[in-house]
Amino acid sequence: MIEPIYSPDQERYNKGMKYRRCGKSGILLPEISLGLWHNFGDVNTLSNSQAMAHYAFDQGITHFDLANNYGPSFGSAEETFGLIMKKSFSPYRDELFISTKAGHEMWPGLYGEWGSRKSLMASLDQSLKRMNLDYVDIFYSHRYDPNTPLEETLQTLVDIVRQGKALYVGISKYPKEAAAFAYNYLEQRDVHCLLYQGRYNLLNREPEEEGILQQARENGTGFIAFSPLAQGLLTNRYLNGIPEDSRMAQNKFLKKEVLTDSILRKIKALNNLATKRGQTLAEMALAWVLKDEMVTSVIIGASSVSQLSDNLKATANTSFSKEEQEAIHHILRK
Repeated sequence: MIEPIYSPDQERYNKGMKYRRCGKSGILLPEISLGLWHNFGDVNTLSNSQAMAHYAFDQGITHFDLANNYGPSFGSAEETFGLIMKKSFSPYRDELFISTKAGHEMWPGLYGEWGSRKSLMASLDQSLKRMNLDYVDIFYSHRYDPNTPLEETLQTLVDIVRQGKALYVGISKYPKEAAAFAYNYLEQRDVHCLLYQGRYNLLNREPEEEGILQQARENGTGFIAFSPLAQGLLTNRYLNGIPEDSRMAQNKFLKKEVLTDSILRKIKALNNLATKRGQTLAEMALAWVLKDEMVTSVIIGASSVSQLSDNLKATANTSFSKEEQEAIHHILRK
């Protein structure tokens, strides 16, 4: 059977998705962005990946977050997205905001990871081919490289923008001091750092506690959160044990040791609070990250359209009363 040509929902910008300005820039990002880390590689069917991408865009999600090594296997998420780009999204390229990154292990040898000019340039060229793109909207240095001079990494980002291979650049998971250097270096060369991408959720509040959020704001840089559901811990998935088909049961990216008695008590208490708010635990966890105006967007992963649909409900209520915030702090301190 020949599939019909994809035609996006004409009401996609009127479905309730809200958009936030990205630091001091002209870019608006949806409060919820779709990440292609786990479920868009060759472990999944193209039809399911395509259905999720179509649904996301139909709901007003314009930002798709990738990296060179997303899959699994390495590169396969970009390849899948490239097929969707070619088949469905190419007429709508100018509505989309597409990211990729380099810095983690990608190919064997001396230059398959970290932050050298050779590694970053080669990786981006490969990514563009896989995704059937002429440019990405933002290219990130995926992690701070303690052995490569930071000037080399950052100058490569500047040159990538100059070459037209990326419209904007960002940094991910950089320590505060390295981030300060990066913001200044890039600004001096008229290539503003658009986004800082960091892990941020109810169980991991380092960006808030270490001042990363405030630092980004002071530099006119947006902050985009990944792992807002703590890889599934902040969902109803593990409230009553470890399901056989879960990531934790398969020991993939989420180890069983993480689910301590203390964490389980916190998750159950948070779930009770979410119920009182009329939300699922996942919805409340996403809403909690979005409560702060310093957060531009949260990146969610999904394995199905229904899961994506459920998570989008979080945007309906992202405010927390003083009592609710105090209750959350009390739960997390235990």
